Amino acid sequence: MAGTEPVLGVIIPAFNEERSLELVVRRVLQESSVQQVVIVDDCSTDGTLAAARRCAGDSRVTVKNHATNQGKGAAIRTGLAAITAPLVIIQDADLEYDPADYGKLISPILRGRADVVYGIRGFAGHSAYSYWFVIGNRMVTTATNILFNCYIQDMETGFKVMRTSLLRRLGLRGDRFDVEPEITGRVLRLGYRIYEVPIDYAARTRAQGKKLTWRDGVMALFVLLRIRLSTDQSLFGQPDPYHAERLDQLTASLLGGSGDSQGALTHEQLPGDKG
Repeated sequence: MAGTEPVLGVIIPAFNEERSLELVVRRVLQESSVQQVVIVDDCSTDGTLAAARRCAGDSRVTVKNHATNQGKGAAIRTGLAAITAPLVIIQDADLEYDPADYGKLISPILRGRADVVYGIRGFAGHSAYSYWFVIGNRMVTTATNILFNCYIQDMETGFKVMRTSLLRRLGLRGDRFDVEPEITGRVLRLGYRIYEVPIDYAARTRAQGKKLTWRDGVMALFVLLRIRLSTDQSLFGQPDPYHAERLDQLTASLLGGSGDSQGALTHEQLPGDKG
């Protein structure tokens, strides 16, 4: 999506990603939609923090670091606190996900068709290193669809983009990889429908630094079940009128059809969406 104005904040959680971080950040900054980048070093034991600080020569880049290793979820919360852009995406610090897909990920939000968009692996370019990794992903995705009566194709995707104001209202608590099912479960509990678009994906192997394990898949099932069975108040506190307003606007946009500009977002409107 050439020519897109900068509306996107990119959170990059990084743990021992010295080899790939600078290349990832360079690719991210090439995208015209990117307004800011927040790198969060999660107490790496290699040169990741030094690499992150080298990236900060670009004024759009901010670097945060944890004094102790806290996990991906904690890094996302640290990054989110520094985001001022109206839209936000989480970009892993490896080379599995391609920033060139940002344009098609943010397009449904800019057009008023969705507030949450997932990039799904498998219908564009997709390489997987493990049969069981793919099967495990299908299992947790199927569990999500059953528990929340929805139909999504890739719950564990690392490419989740949404309004910053919405992500802040999810009340995320997970510290590690449990943040992925937590984001999805909370979004679905609030009544939002997830818009999916195909993306390119090149899976890493364990030798290349892949950190997700089967234990994270089991944890994902427990997280999804807990969120499904919890009360709204325990998850979100007091009712927030923000969600009813957004869902009404999305419904009006969808009923208006693709040619109706009523629900589309202009770039002047987006920066005002502080939340």
